[in-house]
Formats: sequence, structure tokens, C-alpha cells
Amino acid sequence: MKVRFLLAAITCPALMACSTTGTETQPTDNDMTADRTCQADELGSFVGQKATAEIGATVMERSGARTLRWIPPNSAVTMDYREDRLNIEYDDNMMITRVHCG
Repeated sequence: MKVRFLLAAITCPALMACSTTGTETQPTDNDMTADRTCQADELGSFVGQKATAEIGATVMERSGARTLRWIPPNSAVTMDYREDRLNIEYDDNMMITRVHCG
């Protein structure tokens, strides 16, 4: 009998510590709900420039994209289309060869 009481006395507080009150809310991120469709129509001027992190940030900001994917030469990439993704392809010399959304 004492063993059961002791087991209950140890287990109950531990289980109560893991329970939730039900008032927890998910954090909201305005950036995730904002329309961030990529627009690469006027980014052709970046073709021929050196592929750097600074250029990537500039091109991404101008495109309105949420994510950036660098595509190295001779690489396989997924064919899934994402409206919020900017793709920058570059060659062996780290020169940008193509900028497009998807």
C-alpha cells in the first residue's frame, strides 16, 4: 500500500508538469502571411555579375521573393514550382548566368 502511494506521489506532479492549459497560441509571423510572390522580370541586369552573398541579397530584395536558391553548374534541382522562390544560376567562374522565379 505504501509503495502505491509513494508511486502516485512521485508520478502525479511529474505528469502535471507536462500538461498544458489550453491557452497557448501559435506565434504569428506577418512575413509568412504577406504576399511574397517572386518577380524576376527586371533582374536580367544581374546576369554576368559575380555570384556573391551581397548580390544574392540585393536580387532577392528586388524580386520580392521569400527564399533564394543558388544553382551551381551541372546541378540537379527539384522541379517543384514555388511562387515565392528566386533561383540564381551561375557557372564555373561564379558568374550569374540566369535569374528566374520558381
